[in-house]
Amino acid sequence: MSFLFKELDYRPTPMGVLSLRRRRELSLDIDVYEIKLDEEYLMSSLFTDAEIALADLGLAELDRDNLNVIVGGLGLGYTAKAALDNPKTGKLTVLDTLPEIIEWHRKGLLPLGEQLSSDPRCDLVHGDFFKAALSSVAAMNPVEPGIGHDAILLDVDHSPSNVLHPDHAQLYTENGLKQLARHLVPGGVFTLWSTQLPEPWFEANLAAVFDNVRADVITFKHPVMDREDINTVYVARTRA
Repeated sequence: MSFLFKELDYRPTPMGVLSLRRRRELSLDIDVYEIKLDEEYLMSSLFTDAEIALADLGLAELDRDNLNVIVGGLGLGYTAKAALDNPKTGKLTVLDTLPEIIEWHRKGLLPLGEQLSSDPRCDLVHGDFFKAALSSVAAMNPVEPGIGHDAILLDVDHSPSNVLHPDHAQLYTENGLKQLARHLVPGGVFTLWSTQLPEPWFEANLAAVFDNVRADVITFKHPVMDREDINTVYVARTRA
């Protein structure tokens, strides 16, 4: 058994104070890993269903192999792992604006770090997903300019209406989504994780840009409290 609580790292960043914590959840007899930014919880290993569904639902839309996939937001790595577990994935690039989180994975401070860092298909890249998505350059991987992507999977903000930084809000507008769609190959897929129920204004923006759009509500049981929680995964596909 590990210590009941340990702060594994604590870093000041331009976005706020970033901390990585491990605590023992005695009711489940497991270690729980949590990432906080100031007083906000960004990610907890107690809740991973929707992060995994983000990759599973998006890649299920594609019926070809050797997919080139972009993940926005590394976090604890569950979306990235789900993408790598899909045999159709040929290359995965994970963009994260916080180099500290990439460092935690590479140092093995997080349970999935070694697996992600050692997979030759996976690149963990320090970069601003939102700047890349809104860029006029037709590629999001900074080391492979000019290459389009089969799938873009985004898990950074709490929801389109509850963003971590004001600059992120532009992406969720109709014009911002048009810029993001330019980075997808024909028939490519964009998926987005949200803590909230589907938001009609955002669904309308997606429908103005993408050919097929849906919002899947993911229900999962809270492992400690006796209740069901919900997240949403938006799935949007460009015309083939």
